Amino acid sequence: APQNHQQRPRRCPDRQLQHGLFGHPGVRVLCEFLDVWEVDMKHHHEDTNRTSHKTHLYNLDSLVVRRGQEFEVNIKFNRPYKPDEDKFAVEFVIGSSPEYSKGTYMPVFAVKERQTAWAGRITETSENTVTMAVTPDPGCIVGKYHMYVAIVTPYGIRRTKREKSRDLYILFNPWAADDDVFLNDESERQECVMNEMGIIYHGSYDDIAERTWNFGQFNVGILDACLYILDRSQMPITSRGDVVKVVRQASAMLNSRDDDGVLVGNWSGDYTYGVAPTSWTGSTDILLSYQNTRSPVCYAQCWVYAAVFNTFLRCLGIPARVVTNYFSAHDNNGNLKTDIILDETGRIDRGRTKDSIWNYHCWNECYMARKDLPAGFGGWQVVDSTPQETSDGMYRCGPASVNAIKHGQMCYPYDAPFVFAEVNSDVVFYMRGKEGTMEPVKVNRSHVGRAVYTKTPGELTRKDITDQYKFPEETAFNYKRTVKTHSRFLLIPLPIFNQFFQVKKKKKKLHFFPNYPQILFFPQIVPLFF
Repeated sequence: APQNHQQRPRRCPDRQLQHGLFGHPGVRVLCEFLDVWEVDMKHHHEDTNRTSHKTHLYNLDSLVVRRGQEFEVNIKFNRPYKPDEDKFAVEFVIGSSPEYSKGTYMPVFAVKERQTAWAGRITETSENTVTMAVTPDPGCIVGKYHMYVAIVTPYGIRRTKREKSRDLYILFNPWAADDDVFLNDESERQECVMNEMGIIYHGSYDDIAERTWNFGQFNVGILDACLYILDRSQMPITSRGDVVKVVRQASAMLNSRDDDGVLVGNWSGDYTYGVAPTSWTGSTDILLSYQNTRSPVCYAQCWVYAAVFNTFLRCLGIPARVVTNYFSAHDNNGNLKTDIILDETGRIDRGRTKDSIWNYHCWNECYMARKDLPAGFGGWQVVDSTPQETSDGMYRCGPASVNAIKHGQMCYPYDAPFVFAEVNSDVVFYMRGKEGTMEPVKVNRSHVGRAVYTKTPGELTRKDITDQYKFPEETAFNYKRTVKTHSRFLLIPLPIFNQFFQVKKKKKKLHFFPNYPQILFFPQIVPLFF
């Protein structure tokens, strides 16, 4: 664009056109049509686009906006815009092969007669400058777009060249009522989207400890690093407007087990070839290292996975928080129980016991509508990137509706049975006889999922959200829900189920482990970290 816009108008490139098309007077010549001189994306941190979209904290030179909400761009032409004569469109393109039918090419027109899924209108004209307001569809693809201005003429379309300054990022919008991630609580939005610092709870149920974490979702390069994760996963561009698909794909990509994802897990205690999980204090170095080296970062355990996943979610505009579950079960075979096998002496048979109970485990919750589920199962969803079990062939977990978990609705996707077992499985002890027979000798219904905590919005205290996952232990509500869940999900008739869990007090059985809740539950079967 010229530096001095008061200079003389440009001459027509073709002298023949000065007297009309092919010598016929009265036909408008090419130089009489609009020509774009300058485009102002209004991307500066103090501009209205940034402040109104709550994206002013992103440390980027490009425009960052949220879908389903209007933003403005200024377009300066070679002459004043004439609505009755001039036709132009602002085009938004994402991906390598843009198509209108796939939502990867979106033209936005200024006239009401030619509106698309993205709305457009002219809000102001001043001499040669037009202010164009654009509202992306609340379900549009999330990612990095290129913007062009196209002028329609009888000689074809005159389109601006690709310029980096006209790139923009479109994110999920928890402030927009029509967006699937809409969260109607400003204190929760400030905490779960805008807060760059957090507290992660660890330790044990009787001795809860805190770990401060810098999520850094607005730091330089982090947004591009998060989008790189989706690119690396080869997730189709057309699926990146669906928050359920995005978080499920990211759950697999945050660990490196089967797709060279972000983090390598290590519970061995030997961290010679990387960084000890306890040494990390923020997500920025991890994400930037993954993007720059194109290689997984060493090493992580559950809280590191959850913290980095939290950065990814908040950076893209998805409300998210880190959650810690104390006495978290790992159901290895999917029977919704934690099975502990005892030998003839009453000690744990580690060769046959596959399930385990961890002193704590961290995962994430993200807030979204679940249009793929019946009403009532939207809201907070569990997602977990720690590689524990495969789901649809990959190490990932969720999103699983917290409300579905509480009410024992295990049939709804994704991975609700696994999360249910983590917070509410019964611990069943089996005595193995000499002949190899297995007999249940005791059931503890209240040990697993003693407490579930997350950070309180706007405060430095913890919030107990156990009641969102389960009814109070030892109550009729919880017992009835557990019985129905097991019988329905495992296809066990209720009479047989009740008989199976009716433990008989045989003195000869209990003689071997008079104090086993203290002896067996924590010290012998619970690893130090997970």
